[in-house]
Amino acid sequence: MEQVKSFYETPSPAGLTGIKAWLLTHDHKRLALMYLWAVFFWLVLAVFLGMALRLELMFIGETIMPPEIYNAFFTLHGVIMIFLFVIPAIPAIFGNFILPIQIGADDVFFPRLKLFSWYLYMFGGLLAVISLFTGDGFADTGWTFYVPFSVTTETNVSLTVTAAFILGMSSMLTGLNFVTTVHRMRVKGMGWLQIPLFTWSIYATAWVQILATPVVSITLVLVVLERFLNIGLFDPAKGGDPLLYQHLFWMYSHPAVYIMILPGMGIISEIIPVFSRKAIFGYKGIVISSMAIAVAGSLVWAHHMYTSGMSDVSVFVFSLLTYLVAIPTAVKVFSWVSTMYKGSILMTPPLFMALIFIYLFTVGGLTGLVLGAAGTDIHVHDTTFVVAHFHFTMFGGTGFAFFAGLHYWWPKMFGIMYDFKKAYIGSVLVTAGFIFHYIPMFILGMQGMPRRYYDYLPHFETGNFLAGFGGILMVIGIMLMFINLWASFRVREPASADPWGGTTLEWSVPSPPPLHNFVEEPKILEYPYDFSGVLARAAKNKG
Repeated sequence: MEQVKSFYETPSPAGLTGIKAWLLTHDHKRLALMYLWAVFFWLVLAVFLGMALRLELMFIGETIMPPEIYNAFFTLHGVIMIFLFVIPAIPAIFGNFILPIQIGADDVFFPRLKLFSWYLYMFGGLLAVISLFTGDGFADTGWTFYVPFSVTTETNVSLTVTAAFILGMSSMLTGLNFVTTVHRMRVKGMGWLQIPLFTWSIYATAWVQILATPVVSITLVLVVLERFLNIGLFDPAKGGDPLLYQHLFWMYSHPAVYIMILPGMGIISEIIPVFSRKAIFGYKGIVISSMAIAVAGSLVWAHHMYTSGMSDVSVFVFSLLTYLVAIPTAVKVFSWVSTMYKGSILMTPPLFMALIFIYLFTVGGLTGLVLGAAGTDIHVHDTTFVVAHFHFTMFGGTGFAFFAGLHYWWPKMFGIMYDFKKAYIGSVLVTAGFIFHYIPMFILGMQGMPRRYYDYLPHFETGNFLAGFGGILMVIGIMLMFINLWASFRVREPASADPWGGTTLEWSVPSPPPLHNFVEEPKILEYPYDFSGVLARAAKNKG
């Protein structure tokens, strides 16, 4: 392939240079990298806050901060991790960069809207941080903003809620862009069953973003109105119903779990066939399961509320629906394992991290069944068991999928390779730290330790100390992983167009891609995971 200029050398709009070429860009790839650096910043901040919380909890009594600061840090950690890292990271970075190329498009359908959503994202994040230092300090309500406390506390709840509202708008606009792009921008000849699985996962997620986000947006607006106008919608002292808030909040926030995890599942569905040199097992099953998770996941919100006084019938229905969500999830895990069976496995950092994802996410999913069954949930509700389950699913799942995707598409995004050995060491340290961090929290939860507490009884100290030690190990691993990727800019070992032997369209263009992605009209395979050509080339080279 003749040498072509990369998108780094050809800004869009033309004629812009320096920082302007990035801040005013219409190119989906540049915007994806802007999201990458922003997400990296927010992730580092959230990890720092989370580590501070764990250090405080390592010992009984006040260790490094008073209760007020603990509550503010706890809330800010949740807001940043949920709204600024886990929800936007994979769709905003890899969705923006990879999805248009995978469907043979030269950009997303609304390039200016895409840029606007980034500015909303940054403004919402900065507003959340500003609220930490203004007025009476950052909200101390937790990231759920539960009423009636959120409408009576003197802290900066209104500003924090406004920040969450703006971030929700950014998420919704991103989803709208992806749905339109998939419908209108697919290259001629690409049917619905020729779309790569990562694009399918982003597409399913985008529908949840569009349909579920307005619910929480309106709810957060109502919280602000409640605080300023005393309308008595949620506050029981004024005749309001706090359970109404919980229903409205979780009607979005549980589907948001699938906004977080579905794109991660899409990454795993891309990585496993490539490094197994084998077509994905059950392509249609994975496609259907992605859409099924998006639909079924929107119907199970009340399993967060078993202890709120719901009727037995409601509890039964939501428990049943929760178990039904497990079926399409299990279909995906079965397909991944079946794909690897008798495959020509090539172990690389992306595959290694994908395998860690499967293990950690499976633990998170199985412990989720404990919480989905009302009989067991009542005993561990609002304990650290829930915290451990949530983090196994979200950080063990979405977090490791993000790391896997970052290492998988890094050569494509920057045209350079990284040190495999350090990537392995970093991921092992993160995994070991993660297990040491959260397994004790499962045990503490079974013993009855409440979550969100600043202090605890003496017999919980050993478990909390071990959890803190695991947290330190996990942070070291994350730092090593990112330092290794950063070091690749110094070494600059060039990457070929297809360093892994992939078959989807992003591996048919140069690394990094040109401005409009394709030098010539892309050729569409009958099936996106046909490795016969890759295996034939490998056999020829070997011979």
